[in-house]
Amino acid sequence: MADWSLPREDLCARVRTGADAPGSPTEGFRPPRHERIASRAGRWRVRLRALADLQLGSIRRDLAQLLPQAAGTLADVGAGAQPFRDLVRPEVRYVAVDIEESEARFGYRTPDTRYFSGSVLPLADAEADTVLCTETLEHVREPLAFLRELRRILAPAGCLILTVPFAARWHFVPQDYWRFTPSGLAHLLTEAGFCEVRIYPRGGALAVAGYKTLGVILLLLAGSGRRGAAALLARLAGVVALPAAALGAVVGHIGLAFPGSAEDTLGYTVLARPAPAPDAQGM
Repeated sequence: MADWSLPREDLCARVRTGADAPGSPTEGFRPPRHERIASRAGRWRVRLRALADLQLGSIRRDLAQLLPQAAGTLADVGAGAQPFRDLVRPEVRYVAVDIEESEARFGYRTPDTRYFSGSVLPLADAEADTVLCTETLEHVREPLAFLRELRRILAPAGCLILTVPFAARWHFVPQDYWRFTPSGLAHLLTEAGFCEVRIYPRGGALAVAGYKTLGVILLLLAGSGRRGAAALLARLAGVVALPAAALGAVVGHIGLAFPGSAEDTLGYTVLARPAPAPDAQGM
């Protein structure tokens, strides 16, 4: 009988392990949790982190332009630690929403968040004037059904602000299911009942190169998921590579400022509006 296997790790073993024990350490490196800015010191910590975390920095740069325009009610779906709440004006009604399992799976539990189980979001039809959903869609097993829920809670004249990663590690294993292209995003959003879809890349090939360089060195500094002498050697290699990390950060930020081609990017920031209901179109 033929041996239908390859001489390297079968990743399904990690998926099964993680599925049986959500939150178990099945990754070599997990980035530190996001934090909500609640003080001047917190603001500086986030700014410093954004210098090295190009994903966070690029998302925050886009949202700093978009969120101050929000009015009425803003629903932050998949809010986690609510890291972008400080960009929302104080007069806006901010509603944070997350799954009941968010602490076990992702390490987040925030007191002023609406937690829910199942597939129905805990908001009324058309309750939100703006829906914010950052780095969440890739963790949803049924993305089309989820997007239809976002459409349901969005007011007819409202706006969806969505971010997804593209050049990103497999993270929060196994609850990381998808990487979306602009073609796929446009298709899913249209099927879910959205229109006026706009998709913006965050950085280009240089940003991705810098991001990947930083990722490899951070993995080494964390011990590369190894123990004992192997972990010590990995950390020493990471220390030696710190100048390369600094160079990677510089190259990455140049790639954010001058993105060039959009085919290779850190991720996408997506804007969309709810399409009119069929009966409304005929009126």
